[in-house]
Amino acid sequence: MVDITHKIITQRTATAQAVVKLGSTETMQAILDKTVPKGDVLEVSRTAGLFAVKNTSNAIPDCHPMPIEFTGIQFECLEDEVRIEVTVKAIYRTGVEVEAMHGASIVALTMYDMLKPIDKKVEISTIKLLHKKGGKSDYGNKEVQNLSVAVMVCSDSVSSGNKEDKAGKVILDKIKNLGLEVSNYIIIPDEVLDIQNTINTLCAQKTDLIIITGGTGLSNRDVTPEALIPLLDRRIPGIEEAIRSYGQDRTPYAMLSRSVVGFKGSTLIMALPGSTAGAGESMDAVFPSVLHLFKLLNGYNHGK
Repeated sequence: MVDITHKIITQRTATAQAVVKLGSTETMQAILDKTVPKGDVLEVSRTAGLFAVKNTSNAIPDCHPMPIEFTGIQFECLEDEVRIEVTVKAIYRTGVEVEAMHGASIVALTMYDMLKPIDKKVEISTIKLLHKKGGKSDYGNKEVQNLSVAVMVCSDSVSSGNKEDKAGKVILDKIKNLGLEVSNYIIIPDEVLDIQNTINTLCAQKTDLIIITGGTGLSNRDVTPEALIPLLDRRIPGIEEAIRSYGQDRTPYAMLSRSVVGFKGSTLIMALPGSTAGAGESMDAVFPSVLHLFKLLNGYNHGK
C-alpha cells in the first residue's frame, strides 16, 4: 500500500451515487410494497452496503483499513430507477471516496441480485463520486502563491563547511512542491546576534515567511528560541503544538524540541528542528494549512 504515514489526520467525507434502472413500473411498486420474493430490497441492500463500506480494504488491495465513523445510505425511488447515495465519514490520514463508491456499488449489486428474478431488464447504469471533503486539498495554498519565502539554517558545523546542509534542502524542496519560491537561502552559525540580525534584515525586506531550521534543541549551543522569542510580536502556540504532536507520534524525542512560531510584524517566522527528519516532518505537520494565515492577514473573515 502507499505510505500515508506522513499525512495529517483530518475529518474525511465522501458521497457516492449508484443508479439502478428498472424494466417496469411494476418492479418499483414491488420494491415499495415489499413484495419482492427475496425480501425487502431497500433494507437488505442497505445492510449489504454497510458491510461493504467497512470491508473495502479486504476487497480492494491498495485501500487502507479505515476507522469508519459514519455511513449513511439513502434511496430516491423514481418511476423507473432507484438512485442510491452513500455518505461515509472518517477521521483519518486518507480519504473515503473509494469506501463510499464501494458501498454504493454493493448496494446496487444487491438490488440487482434481488430484482433479477422478477425483472430481466434491471441494470446498474451509473456509479460515481459526487463529492468529497477533507485532507490537504481543502486546506491548500491557492490564495497565497506570491509569498516571499526565506530559509535560514542555523548550524555551527554547516556554516563552517564541516557538514552538508540537509535539513534546509528538505525545507527548500517542500516549499517548491507547494508552488512557492524561496527568495533567500541563508546559512549562519548558532549565535544569538547573527540570528537576530538576519531576521531583522529579512523582515525589513518585507519577507512574508521565514523558516528557520536548527538550534531548537537543548544543547548549550541551541539558542534559536532565545534569539527569536524577544523579536516576536505574537506567538502562535497552536502551530508549535501541532509540530510537536505530529513529531511525537513518530519519535519520543519530539517532546524535546523547542520549536517556536510567531509573527514579527506581518512576517511569519517558524523555527523548526535541525535534524533532516525533524525539519521534514515539521513541514508535513502544518503545511499547506498554515498558509491560511496569510489569507487572514488579507482580510478573510470566514464568511462573517
